[in-house]
Amino acid sequence: MREVVVLSGKGGTGKTSVVGAFAALAKRKVLSDCDVDAADLHLLLSPTVKEEHEFWSGQVAVIDRAACTECGKCVEVCRFDAIHDFVVDPIACEGCAFCSRICPVNAITMKDNMAGHWYISETRFGPLVHAKLGIAQENSGKLVALVRQKAKEVAEQAGLEVTINDGPPGIGCAVISALSGADLACIVTEPSHSGIHDMERVLSVCRHFDTPSIVCINKYDVNEEGTEQIERYCEGEGIEVVAKIPFDTKVTEAQVQGVPLVEYTDDARLVGPIEAAWEAVLRGFDAAGK
Repeated sequence: MREVVVLSGKGGTGKTSVVGAFAALAKRKVLSDCDVDAADLHLLLSPTVKEEHEFWSGQVAVIDRAACTECGKCVEVCRFDAIHDFVVDPIACEGCAFCSRICPVNAITMKDNMAGHWYISETRFGPLVHAKLGIAQENSGKLVALVRQKAKEVAEQAGLEVTINDGPPGIGCAVISALSGADLACIVTEPSHSGIHDMERVLSVCRHFDTPSIVCINKYDVNEEGTEQIERYCEGEGIEVVAKIPFDTKVTEAQVQGVPLVEYTDDARLVGPIEAAWEAVLRGFDAAGK
């Protein structure tokens, strides 16, 4: 089993477009969308849902009005201002359980929280495991771990060789959950100030977890000075820049049509770098002994 996670450090760099292209290029793979807070890989791959499961995580307080004496202690101690007229706002409640401990008549109980759903779907490129976190829900790192676990189970059951994970942006809990234990990280960046800054941050996370990394520069010709800055940084860090993809409206057109870029166009300027990036992923697996 070989696992690559595609990260970006920030949103909007073209990470999901690259994953969609990898899905079309790779053989014997399972796909997973680990960006559970704003999942969008399904928009590109048009999956057919085969299994739907609830994701339960965390707790919220519930007040039994029949038992409540309206003493007001719960309102006083709730630092999240989640209790009004002795009714708990489930969105504002952080599940700390302080109110349930302070209630003198035990009128407050903590109930498990249904935080979202996860799915096993089928696409024309192979199985896809994805999820959707509920509005204002947390614990996305836990859901990402579940998605990765289920993707590995699907791969093992079907005898598939590669797991391609569309990772979340940023460097927070969800990214750590998507990255830890992966065999290779492919960082998709862009030559903007924020793109360069956030690429450096996510590469530092990769170094912390000792995960080999490669870099793909999207829209490189929009700011060639920024592209050169990325290349100098990566050279200094011993990280290979495996592809430079030019800006082109065909990328957006492919997204609108719900088709991976490598199937939408045969323009070598666009397809060539993405194919080179996938070949670099395979080389990265071989270098890691996978």
